[in-house]
Amino acid sequence: MGVAVALVSAFLATAAMAEGGPRLLVDVNSLKVIEHRDAFRKWYPASLTKLMTAYTVFRAIKAGEITLETPVVMSKTAAAEPPSKMYFKPGQALTLDSALKIMLVKSANDVTVAIAEAVGGSKQAFVNRMNAEAARIGMTSTHFVNPHGLPGKGQYTTARDLAVLAVMLKREFPQYAPYFALEGFTTGKKQYPNFNMLIGRFDGADGMKTGFICASGFNQVSSATRNGRSVISVVLGEESLGARADESARMLQKGLTERGGGPTLTGLVPYGETAEVTDISQEICNKHAAKVRSEGRDEAGRQKLLSPFITEMNRPPRFVFAGLISGGATKAGASEQASVGDGGEATAANIPIPVPRPTF
Repeated sequence: MGVAVALVSAFLATAAMAEGGPRLLVDVNSLKVIEHRDAFRKWYPASLTKLMTAYTVFRAIKAGEITLETPVVMSKTAAAEPPSKMYFKPGQALTLDSALKIMLVKSANDVTVAIAEAVGGSKQAFVNRMNAEAARIGMTSTHFVNPHGLPGKGQYTTARDLAVLAVMLKREFPQYAPYFALEGFTTGKKQYPNFNMLIGRFDGADGMKTGFICASGFNQVSSATRNGRSVISVVLGEESLGARADESARMLQKGLTERGGGPTLTGLVPYGETAEVTDISQEICNKHAAKVRSEGRDEAGRQKLLSPFITEMNRPPRFVFAGLISGGATKAGASEQASVGDGGEATAANIPIPVPRPTF
């Protein structure tokens, strides 16, 4: 039985790479699905998981449980998470506002777990809330086992469910839209640009999140707004950073310039559902694939983009501040902070904080 399941999984992975992974393009206002493919195929979300982490946090803020100024303290559990991470030390603290910026721009797993603990009391309690929220908003084929998207058995989603989540974020919490449109952040010592290569480069791009693990390939949920029209694209299983950006740009441009007459997102009839989660590790994380990706970079090491809809940013990225609270720790963590000196990072007081501006 195990061999049969493995063969089916390998076949699905090969087929997915041959034709491209799941896709979905939807109009946020009308909920009309403009384009879709394999929208109900189970897929590893990777760091797209952090969209649900953010949604769960916003729900907690709305309920009055926490505020953007609440300290998020690094625990030993959070600090021990694998990269991508900020390498903050146990006891160091930052505001929830800074933590959200770091999570959504750099995709830092240590900060993500610290957020989960601050909101839920524990990592597992927060994950339980994520799953409850997913069920409540109609993500019918999604399950989370962690708040960051690192590989975990039992963590899966679909392009359709990610589109539902993205729509809910934009509709229910428009006041937090700037978090998803940040071009980057600075701690005062180091600058971190957004992994989303559409922000500041695609006309109207205003979100949302990228993700990668070997099993999922390169994933991206994107959003863009022009002339009052807002669309969301979901691209799963691409072979490189550039490929997911190019495909996302193609889909967003189509959504902003064409009027599709398809079904609504809530009315899309399930099709092609898979019991097993597609795993494309062997196709993505091998020497040949790595060589192809390296050849997709220019002399300066930047990813080559082929889309005519993505333009070069002709100015430096706008960075907002996101770093440790002045002194770097709460009272409980003062002893740990003392060992590394005062103010491990610059404070908000001496860093200009530009307001994120949408690009039209």
